[in-house]
Amino acid sequence: MFRLINRVVSSATRGLATVGVAAALVAVPRIASADTQIKMVLNWKYEGPQAWFFLAQDKGYFKAQGLDVQFDQGEGSGASIPKVAAGAYQAGFGDLNAIVELAAKEPAQAPIAVDVLYNTPPFAIVVKKDSPINTPKDLEGRTIGAPANDGALKLFPAFAKLAQIDISKVTVTNMAPNLREQMLQRGQVDAVFGYVTTVTFSAKAMGIDPSKKLRFIRYGDHGMDLYSNTVFFSRSFVKDQPEAVRGFLVALNHAIRDVIANPDAGVDAVMKREPLLKRDVEKEKLLATMRNDMSHPEIARIGLGDVDQARLKRDIAIVVDAAKLPRTPTPAEIFDGSFLPPRADRPSSL
Repeated sequence: MFRLINRVVSSATRGLATVGVAAALVAVPRIASADTQIKMVLNWKYEGPQAWFFLAQDKGYFKAQGLDVQFDQGEGSGASIPKVAAGAYQAGFGDLNAIVELAAKEPAQAPIAVDVLYNTPPFAIVVKKDSPINTPKDLEGRTIGAPANDGALKLFPAFAKLAQIDISKVTVTNMAPNLREQMLQRGQVDAVFGYVTTVTFSAKAMGIDPSKKLRFIRYGDHGMDLYSNTVFFSRSFVKDQPEAVRGFLVALNHAIRDVIANPDAGVDAVMKREPLLKRDVEKEKLLATMRNDMSHPEIARIGLGDVDQARLKRDIAIVVDAAKLPRTPTPAEIFDGSFLPPRADRPSSL
């Protein structure tokens, strides 16, 4: 196993296409009991790519479904899963592969994914442009940094196996999320784990041009065509409140269509919650996420939110094999697409 240096660097502050939407704008009948409360933990601090969650709240789409939805900021795409499993939240937004890992170990506790929004793998290892690290194999003998709950870090054993990296020769160190790009630029680490979009915009916020100063070793280019962030609910909530789950996805889908048609409206909803954010950056981040993380070619066939069963089965097998998990969950244990709005109502492109 790779060596993990538990060196946590803390910080007191945090760094600051029109489509057809007619079907989505048709009034949808209320299908959940009045005042059904849902507490949801997001994948990260409030930011542009979460626009649809906030717009659905602000426009009353959740309320129209009889739902009272409240959001909390997250601490990483892998961190939201155990919070829902522990009962602190009914719903979350985070990495589907972390659900696979928990389902393999504690199937009764693992949440269930119901709407996979990030269908293109965003995971990457990032190095400076002039780094001698050109291939995954070059990571041997190097130190890679990441926040403890980073999704790319959690999937590194699987990536290392596919890319034939001797993981015992790699050192991993943790840092506060807002220090990741700084430590890379200062040479305190040789590389960092992260999502492509997240690192790109964090670098821009530091005045670094990622196209000129950084290189991305993408997991998807080395055999890891994995799904990523998904909306998920606790297993007990799905069982006890199925119509609330269905209503949540109807409202969210409505808001996603609104944001596709008018990204500025989505950014407005984000800025209401974090006025100190830079509006132009958050809009650019939102559009980049739609373009890079949510536009797998398969959505033209199955629609946004759904999964290809064969691809999901491969995804599960990769995670189970590389992490040496005790069992292989079935696709049905990980994802339930029965709560999604009808195929005709969901976007086919972004």
